[in-house]
Amino acid sequence: MLAVAAQAAKELVQCLKVLFINILYADLMNWIDLNNIQQLAALKELSKARPQVIFKHSTRCSISTMAKNRLERSEQPVSSDFYFLDLLRHRSLSDQVAEDFAVTHESPQILLIKNTECVYEESHNGIRMDELIEQIALN
Repeated sequence: MLAVAAQAAKELVQCLKVLFINILYADLMNWIDLNNIQQLAALKELSKARPQVIFKHSTRCSISTMAKNRLERSEQPVSSDFYFLDLLRHRSLSDQVAEDFAVTHESPQILLIKNTECVYEESHNGIRMDELIEQIALN
């Protein structure tokens, strides 16, 4: 009986840790849902004035969830807009993004758009906010 109670306490502590991390970092990212072609056209226009970032995410993929969590634990640069594209809900839009910016579809994937072109893209474990910030400054 004592072992069951100890295991339940460990699980509760783990849940509280996850909850605390989610609350702590919840306000660091200001995602804009990307869910239609009109938004994609507007994003391209906005990219002429300031960098636009697209994060393509699959809710069924643990690597995608890990990459999203890594981004959300970092402070978002104020010089860029960050768009969240749910691949499972908007697959045709994801295909359009790949076509418009001449990139191979991957998931997860991050694209940096400047002056209507993709100037940087990364996928899977290569998605890191510090690298993205460097690329925003370079391009």
